[in-house]
Amino acid sequence: MYVVRHAKAGSRSDFDGDDTDRPLTNSGRKQAVALAERLAAVSPSLIVSSPYRRCVETVEPLAVAVELAVQLDNRLAEFANEHVRPDASLFDLLHSLPDRAVVCSHGDVIPAVIESLAGAGMRITGDAEWGKASVWVLQRKESRFVSATAWPPPVLD
Repeated sequence: MYVVRHAKAGSRSDFDGDDTDRPLTNSGRKQAVALAERLAAVSPSLIVSSPYRRCVETVEPLAVAVELAVQLDNRLAEFANEHVRPDASLFDLLHSLPDRAVVCSHGDVIPAVIESLAGAGMRITGDAEWGKASVWVLQRKESRFVSATAWPPPVLD
């Protein structure tokens, strides 16, 4: 499974509308295209995203490249406040997804998920990577997540 943090979006404080509608920046759109090139090579089976615009825009180039629709799931949305931890429904979603699924979420959700899975015995190899457009590759054995490694954000010219 590939867990993607959304690409670069404009600043919260500079955006006039509802934060759920905040789009990617030009740099973020370039990151999304670079992610699509890398992730298309793994032949994703499914693409699921937080409904926030910046997440959807991050995986749209991939969806076009592999001819899949982006499925939206509110369980991948940002937490209501910084002290909320992932609940069972988010883990239910992750465990229900097929191999090679691509999941796009946020910078508060992904570390909480990775830390929870590590606390349950998942091994992390390599350095943690939390930057925008980073990807966590999760390996499963039967129904358990057993290892994870992080890809850094794509390097842009």
